[in-house]
Amino acid sequence: MLYHPDKHRDPDLKSQAERLFNLVHQAYEVLSDPQTRAIYDIYGKSGLEMEGWEVVERKRTPAEIREEFERLQREREERRLQQRTNPKGTISVGVDATDLFDRYDEDYEDVSGGGFPQIEINKMHISQSIEAPLTATDTAILSGSLSTQNGNGGGSINFALRRVTSAKGWGELEFGAGDLQGPLFGLKLFRNLTPRCFVTTNCALQFSSRGIRPGLTTVLARNLDKNTVGYLQWRWGIQSAMNTSIVRDTKTCHFTVALQLGIPHSFALISYQHKFQDDDQTRVKGSLKAGFFGTIVEYGAERKISRHSVLGAAVSIGVPQGVSLKVKLNRASQTYFFPIHLTDQLLPSAVFYATVGPLVIYLAMHRLIIKPYLRAQKEKELEKQRENTASDILQKKQEAEAAVRLMQESVRRIIEAEESRMGLIVVNAWYGKFVKDKSRKNERVKVIDVTVPLQCLVKDSKLILTEASKAGLPGFYDPCVGEEKSLRVLYQFRGVLHQVMVPDSEALRIPKQSHRIDTDG
Repeated sequence: MLYHPDKHRDPDLKSQAERLFNLVHQAYEVLSDPQTRAIYDIYGKSGLEMEGWEVVERKRTPAEIREEFERLQREREERRLQQRTNPKGTISVGVDATDLFDRYDEDYEDVSGGGFPQIEINKMHISQSIEAPLTATDTAILSGSLSTQNGNGGGSINFALRRVTSAKGWGELEFGAGDLQGPLFGLKLFRNLTPRCFVTTNCALQFSSRGIRPGLTTVLARNLDKNTVGYLQWRWGIQSAMNTSIVRDTKTCHFTVALQLGIPHSFALISYQHKFQDDDQTRVKGSLKAGFFGTIVEYGAERKISRHSVLGAAVSIGVPQGVSLKVKLNRASQTYFFPIHLTDQLLPSAVFYATVGPLVIYLAMHRLIIKPYLRAQKEKELEKQRENTASDILQKKQEAEAAVRLMQESVRRIIEAEESRMGLIVVNAWYGKFVKDKSRKNERVKVIDVTVPLQCLVKDSKLILTEASKAGLPGFYDPCVGEEKSLRVLYQFRGVLHQVMVPDSEALRIPKQSHRIDTDG
């Protein structure tokens, strides 16, 4: 009724009203049709844009429409799968830095360059895999690896074909070959026995110059509760062992306890990881592992340094292994691992530098490199987003300004009615980015005046806004794309001033006693 062209005689207002009335009419056509209404209620505007609805039989129930939408979505996902390879890779570089703490100065004083510690790369490992979906149930996997240690090394290549047999299980055939070992044939099976229990079996035949070496690994797992899983593992053939473990994973911690009896390794393990609920997803962890090979204590931390990157470091102290520093960087599906062996002995100086050194380097890098880089990236993304949406935002701004002009007469009548009953009158309303933090004083405030649109929404001395972005309300538009926004309202009710400020997507209901401005103070 507000935008109906017949209600406006001014030619400019009439043309603006026609444009806005057409938008309202499009919404009415969607919401008044039971089928499109059901699609919109369940999936929003994006659901209406899904291809394939034109062949859907009409007069279907919302449940049938949901099933049809999910079918169309599966078809689109299958097409997308055909183009996805899901590459995964690992690069590990082992560094021997024992010369930093275990020097032989007295015996090798005459050696050239003996004044500087000798740091060497003594081992490397590179592995890569890609997946190629063949059908909705079949996937081909190609992987390869190269390893070298102290000048000797080799590589292997593997091909696997995985088939999802049902909702409860899948199977995988594997074929491999390498220059150090002969051909490998393997079969892996997974099956859900009950909703809380599953089993995995892996059979392998390794051919070598010594003959055929068979291997069998079976894992039985059961969900003990919502966050806890128990595992029983039996491995026969290559490094035979029996292992049992309990893993508890919650929102704030990850706890593991394990016991293994085997040849040649038997050990007991306990580890704990605490997850901080911050934006950087910081985690600290510690573990103790004791067995026939010795005892190892390990502690460390990891933190998200960008949208797709996680940096971690851990100190490993063991007898007889010595002291090592392990640095790991996860970048999307790629892992870069750098184990640095510092000393074969338990030297306090090595433990101290392995603990403090990475921490100091990280803090310096975070302040001087990472933080400025992320800030620049965010600004770059915001600028790109503004450029991409500039024309759309300009159109929304023009529509909002036109809507405000069309609201003037209705708002005047609403204010007169509210004044007569001493009801709700919006004195001032602003929407956009407010800067209250002194540390952000250099940032520019970006707000728009929305006093008229809010007053137009007042009915019977009440204003109710639901949990959604205010940018879509009549007379509103987004003044700062990609940034946090708020709505600030100064209003009068029963002749008394009130004030409230809410985040963009938070619901608002006024008037409220808690919004009242204390004039005595």
